[in-house]
Amino acid sequence: MAFSLQLQQIFPSPIKFCSQPKSPNPQIFPNLTKRLSIHPLASAQNNATSNIDHNYIVTDKSSINEEEVSLPPELRRELMPKHIAVIMDGNRRWAKKRGLPVALGYAAGIRALRNFVKLSYNWGISALTLFAFSSENWFRPKAEVDLLMGLFDKVLKDEVGNLASKLPKSLQDLIDKAVKTTKANSRLHLLVAVNYSGQYDVVQACQTIAQKVKDGNIEPKDINSFLVEQELQTKCTEFPSPDLLIRTSGELRLSNFLLWQLAYTELFFSHSQWPDFGEAEFLEALSSFQQRQRRYGGQSS
Repeated sequence: MAFSLQLQQIFPSPIKFCSQPKSPNPQIFPNLTKRLSIHPLASAQNNATSNIDHNYIVTDKSSINEEEVSLPPELRRELMPKHIAVIMDGNRRWAKKRGLPVALGYAAGIRALRNFVKLSYNWGISALTLFAFSSENWFRPKAEVDLLMGLFDKVLKDEVGNLASKLPKSLQDLIDKAVKTTKANSRLHLLVAVNYSGQYDVVQACQTIAQKVKDGNIEPKDINSFLVEQELQTKCTEFPSPDLLIRTSGELRLSNFLLWQLAYTELFFSHSQWPDFGEAEFLEALSSFQQRQRRYGGQSS
């Protein structure tokens, strides 16, 4: 199952969630404020979830204009990325480095996430995709997995009110509620990948296309990159391919995240652990992005 959250504006602003089950397993579902909007999306062995602080109130899209979003002087509006993907790495290491329980590391990561979404919202980012829990993370110690599921449950209850198959039934119910609650919002799409595998995302897209060929709905010669993209979990957002990927904690790999979608994405690796990733670090990533020349396989100008 997959969900895309869309916010209209923070202080105030609306959010939009889209979900549409496609396989009996995983999902992607985004973050919320007081008023979110959600509609059906796609699903594979992926799940997602997101959250926004209660203080983020939502308004109608017509009340928003670019002048209301003030950018730091270091940034140029015409060079801002439309879609940012983030691998939020380093919560456990952040806690262990300070001699704290792992649970406090994840709690600090949630605070960093709320701040990150707020900044993205205020600076006019159109879409965020957050890697919260991979399909491989199920192999972590049961106590840690239970902790994470509990955090997802608490965050969604806090943000939506009371929002894959592997996820606990309570989370699935909260997801359904989030979809309905955020139905009419628009502006920032926020997708959070839980139980997600980039490889499986491509596999399930190919399986769907193969079934369409078998059913006689399309011919093999009709299969192209656009058709594959329409079957991926990120198809619910207007900008399915991220312009910028940020990974924290100093790791230099993709870890099976959005493998198709990141084909021409600019990569930024931060040495900061996710709980320490704040406005200064985000500015550094955006400034680096704006200094790059994106050629998409072509020649430089």
